[in-house]
Amino acid sequence: MARNSGTAGNSGAAGYVPSVSEDAVRKATGRGWSEWFVLLDGAGATEWTHAEMARWLKGEQGASAWWSQMVTVEYERARGLRQVHEKADGFAASASKTLPVAVEELHGWWAEAGRRRRWLAAKGITVRKSTAPKSVRMTWSDGSSVNATFFAKGEGKSQVTVDHEKLADAEAVARMKAEWKEALGRLAELVAGGGKGRAARRAAG
Repeated sequence: MARNSGTAGNSGAAGYVPSVSEDAVRKATGRGWSEWFVLLDGAGATEWTHAEMARWLKGEQGASAWWSQMVTVEYERARGLRQVHEKADGFAASASKTLPVAVEELHGWWAEAGRRRRWLAAKGITVRKSTAPKSVRMTWSDGSSVNATFFAKGEGKSQVTVDHEKLADAEAVARMKAEWKEALGRLAELVAGGGKGRAARRAAG
């Protein structure tokens, strides 16, 4: 099926800047961005799906699995087929926060509904999978997906990284980035005292 590039010919998307440097792609693949893009243009790649491009780059051009995906994404962005923060299944926003709490405790603030409601205002959340103390996978009421991953950062400290995927558009990305910043700020305030987190855990249990 033909894809609407939004741009004509090789003009590319206005304001496009690669997310990986020219030196890095040339060192890893033997070609620079413009060379890859001309090659893909010549093959008619603006009419291909994301998966078709990645398979062609790996199978016909010998790119590694990682670089076949990276070149595909950058080509889609350069030709107006994809915007910044857009993935094959929609747009994505990310956030992270280091907090003064053990990783097990931090996981509990996400996994336990009563505690989660104290800092996360979103409604209609479904927890798909919770793996203590490593991760929590959730589905939002709009069908978007949240993957929260937790890392120990030494005694009494941990970090959460949030990937909010399957968002509708760039506007949703900006909105969710702001909402996650506020939500993680509220969570940081709750756990900063230490005792509040432990008390909430005892009450929930």
